[in-house]
Amino acid sequence: MLKHVYATTLLLALSCAGFAQNSVRSDYRELPDPRPIDPISWSTVQPGVHAHFGSADVRYEKNYAPVASSLRSSWSAKAWRGEKVHTQFVIYTTKPLTAVSIEKSDLKDNNGNKIPASAITPGFVRYVMTDELNSEGGGCGHRAPGSFDSSLVADGIDFMPAINIAANTTQPVWLSVTVPPQTPAGVYKGYVKVKEQKLNYEVVVSNRILPQPKDWAFHLDLWQSPYAVARVHNTKLWSKEHFAAMKPYMEMLANAGQKVITASIIYDPWNSQTEDIYGDMVKWTKKKDGTWNFDYTVFDKWVAFMQEAGIKKQVACYSMIPWNLKFYYYNEASGKDTFIVAKPGTKEYDDHWRPMLADFSKHLKAKGWFDITCIAMDERPMEAMQSAIKLIRSVDKDFKVSLAGNYHKELVNDIYDYCVASGQDFTKEERKWRFEKGWPSTYYTCCSEGYPNTFTFSPLAESAWLGWHAAARNYSGYLRWAYNCWVKEPLQDSRFRTWAAGDTYLVYPGPRSSMRFERMIEGIQVYEKIRVLRAEGKGAEIDKVLKAFEINALKAKTAGDMVNRATTILNTL
Repeated sequence: MLKHVYATTLLLALSCAGFAQNSVRSDYRELPDPRPIDPISWSTVQPGVHAHFGSADVRYEKNYAPVASSLRSSWSAKAWRGEKVHTQFVIYTTKPLTAVSIEKSDLKDNNGNKIPASAITPGFVRYVMTDELNSEGGGCGHRAPGSFDSSLVADGIDFMPAINIAANTTQPVWLSVTVPPQTPAGVYKGYVKVKEQKLNYEVVVSNRILPQPKDWAFHLDLWQSPYAVARVHNTKLWSKEHFAAMKPYMEMLANAGQKVITASIIYDPWNSQTEDIYGDMVKWTKKKDGTWNFDYTVFDKWVAFMQEAGIKKQVACYSMIPWNLKFYYYNEASGKDTFIVAKPGTKEYDDHWRPMLADFSKHLKAKGWFDITCIAMDERPMEAMQSAIKLIRSVDKDFKVSLAGNYHKELVNDIYDYCVASGQDFTKEERKWRFEKGWPSTYYTCCSEGYPNTFTFSPLAESAWLGWHAAARNYSGYLRWAYNCWVKEPLQDSRFRTWAAGDTYLVYPGPRSSMRFERMIEGIQVYEKIRVLRAEGKGAEIDKVLKAFEINALKAKTAGDMVNRATTILNTL
């Protein structure tokens, strides 16, 4: 990969691109690839247009011809009723093409049944700038321009109906088939067509039914940023236009099985770490007489909106322990916004939070949301957590608490939704009683892990591997801190100033999905299939398959090899 010697070209491309910072266009210009066209790879390609099936594990390079031995003329997939399956096919051409579109047929069996073409979604894969891990093998830490190698990488999945393809260019297409739940078992055959290239494929549908996403047990917690949507769509926060812009993103998230609504009950709980600061959904006002008033208007609108989008299980309210310990409020006496700095366990801290917790408890109970709401913290020290929990319980003993952070045995009994860092775990006994009580016990990855992860340069199969690992370790699910905390130009450049590229988002403005996000859904579907198979008495066979899914195993084997082998076995059960 090349260093940022192309910075001037990059900035020029940004200035004339079809995607401006505050608008979302159906078309936009990708950044120039810092790696030139590889003439050697194209020298063996016959002149003209070619299309073949490839692999969902591969990020095909834009300026390199795909390796012929890795391509196939057909594709066959096995699916349960209600399941979404996917692959890639690759268009590569030695001549320029304009307005290339994909023709798709119904999939039909020999008995006249069909999977309609409306259940089949081809999406052009788009290229975004990425970088790499740091010298320690992780993704955390400041990233000065020019200090990391960068490249153009395949990731986003576009909804556009047609695309232009330059000469000597590879254009992948992501092909998804969502099998309707009522589809009879059988072998369904059909095709996709590109120019004169016709690609035949089949989906072998099982008798088994995958539950709908709203019924999945997997506890998915991808944090949302309504503030990023407002910036990118150029809408006023909490306006009708803002909610309209957010709706398709949140429905897409609900269809992935999301369970948790991310709410910020203070201003800037993460110390301005993202491109868009999280605002306060609860307005704090200290009145002239020293009492407090709390305005829940935005919070109520946000929670109701998200529930309408299909995300209803839990509300995570951040945070009683922000990273800078600053607590903002409006002071009626001075007529100004101000803040205090207070450490958990101090009188100043308790005096600040006690009135809010009491009022918030009453409000949540009046709305019918108390039982699904957690006071949420992120990677906070054990002692600070213990002080905050003590205060919370003194106000309302039934308040739920959630934490994404390191495992501490001392906290296991006090935290309802406990998400531990990857590589950490609960004891067998803790998992058992927490499961019996219905307490989520999940794991997360962030910038710390080189692998498995969901950076834009991570192997795609690692996103699917996450669900397998959750099943292997008996976690309730998985957390990733950013569903859509977009950088300045997320369609073109996934790099960020402090973390590895892609760390801040899984989907693109549009909304556009990504190969990472689709592979993550694949892993969640596997988790749900394993639950069904265990209920059928196939636990022993499942356990044999899952033994491989340990993080240390990724040092010697690729996630793709592990997932593909396990999927083959799972399909025989």
